[in-house]
Amino acid sequence: MKLKGTKTEQDFRERLINSHKSLFQDQSNERLLNVLRNSFPEMRTAYFIGHTPEQGEDLYRILINTDTIALLELDRYNHDTKPIVGKVSVREYTKGLNKMDQIKMAVALDLAQRDLE
Repeated sequence: MKLKGTKTEQDFRERLINSHKSLFQDQSNERLLNVLRNSFPEMRTAYFIGHTPEQGEDLYRILINTDTIALLELDRYNHDTKPIVGKVSVREYTKGLNKMDQIKMAVALDLAQRDLE
């Protein structure tokens, strides 16, 4: 998908940049960042694609570099519970996304590509 500089893209870009900063700088995300670093040692950058809080766990979809989507499930209350970690390729993940999620993904990929240059 080609980016056009629309208001929607700008909004996604701002949110993705803020979540990126939060992941790497906020103490509250230290556990999540450690899980990512241990599971994806090749990670040089990451962007939140989605977060779903469930009753006792948090489900995350995070773009790693420009080629992988990390699928994480972290227990919210028991930090000793081993996280569930999966991954899919960006190509596989993007199949069937709705228009808004396609735009969000395109912006995240653009940001990640810039980080890796």
